[in-house]
Amino acid sequence: MPESRVDLFTKPKTPEEKALSVTQLMRRMKNLLEIQIGEVWVEGEVSNLKKQGSGHWYFSLKDEGAQVSCAMFGARKRLGADALEDGAKVRVFGEASVYETRGQLQMVVQKAERAGAGDLQARFEALKRKLHAEGLFDAERKQAIPAFPQIVGIVSSGTGAALQDILNVLRRRAPWIQPVLFPVRVQGRGAELEIAKAIEKFGRPEAYGYPKCDVLIVGRGGGSIEDLWNFNEEVVARAIASCPVPIISAVGHEIDFTIADFVADLRAPTPSAAAELAVPDGNELRVRLQQIRRRMGRVTQERLMRSNLALEALKRGVLRRDGERVLRESVMRVDAMRGQLAQAMRASLEGVAVSVQDARGRHRACHPAAVLERRVDRVATLRQRLERGAKGVIDQRADTIVRLRGLVRALGPESAFQRGFSITLGADGKVITSAASLKPGDELRTKFGDGETLSTVKESK
Repeated sequence: MPESRVDLFTKPKTPEEKALSVTQLMRRMKNLLEIQIGEVWVEGEVSNLKKQGSGHWYFSLKDEGAQVSCAMFGARKRLGADALEDGAKVRVFGEASVYETRGQLQMVVQKAERAGAGDLQARFEALKRKLHAEGLFDAERKQAIPAFPQIVGIVSSGTGAALQDILNVLRRRAPWIQPVLFPVRVQGRGAELEIAKAIEKFGRPEAYGYPKCDVLIVGRGGGSIEDLWNFNEEVVARAIASCPVPIISAVGHEIDFTIADFVADLRAPTPSAAAELAVPDGNELRVRLQQIRRRMGRVTQERLMRSNLALEALKRGVLRRDGERVLRESVMRVDAMRGQLAQAMRASLEGVAVSVQDARGRHRACHPAAVLERRVDRVATLRQRLERGAKGVIDQRADTIVRLRGLVRALGPESAFQRGFSITLGADGKVITSAASLKPGDELRTKFGDGETLSTVKESK
């Protein structure tokens, strides 16, 4: 019966069949990968990119189901190296191999090209555009960091190195500061809700029994874009924007940018830098106070010396011979000012008297009896003018009526009647102007100056 394949690999059959060393195994695996797979194109999302000073870049290429370590040696000379950044979706060409020292599968990348933004980067850019359009990044809405805070709130991991960095800087620069920690998870699903809730509680300390902080530091240490992603969530951004306490964002390293950095009132490149921006340097303040004390001492001493010199000069001069001589000029000046004051008072009183007299005259002129008398005279004058005007208008209208009456008499039918004329009217009351319009039997009415007659037509010629 032939031996199984498992037995061949798990246990040497004879002393001559030695076990493989780890190095030999890794070398066989490396040869197998390089022969069977060789150089291929692979597409995925860049994560945890590290750029070494030697020029070699190391990163991971991942998708929803797996990830592979990648190395690009002499990256700055490689085609498409500028496409490599955390969160970017790229296509890389390289050789599948094994890193023997660590026994790690890796891909040695020769060139890269963009394949469209990665999912995380696309979400980052979309939220960034949305919040920017709403004005959450505007400088006008951001608050100034207080110069001398007393209580500093910290929203970060309670066990992370970032917290220790912040506390060390606070103790070194401002040992009088009282730090207040709200420990939260800064990585993983749901961590963004803890961060937002902590910021909300610091913003309303009286409702949750927290001390009122002068400034908040929100952040964590460095990591990949996935590690920092909780600070790119909208709930954290809106919590920062609505918090009444000034907030310093300190997420990751100097090259890392998150949505929280854009919304916060101040962005710090590292947690340590955030602590330095939050509080003044006690040593610098102490040195400055000493300088001010020395400066004030010098100024005070110089003024005392000048005053002593002036006093000594006075003692040696006029005061030593005759004290009254020093006061003589002042006494004369007081006397002159007394005379000027009396003259000014008299002039002021005279002006007031004139003003009172003018006011009394205006008061008499405005007295109701005087006003009524003037208005009665005005009414009498207006009545006379009205009567004269009305009489003239009436006389003029009477003359016009007489003239018109004469014209009516001269031009009207009455004058024609007096000259022997008459007017003949038909049965309908209309004036008969033509004999041709009459026929026998028509009734006529003839008007004369002193009356009228009725007649019947017998014949029309």
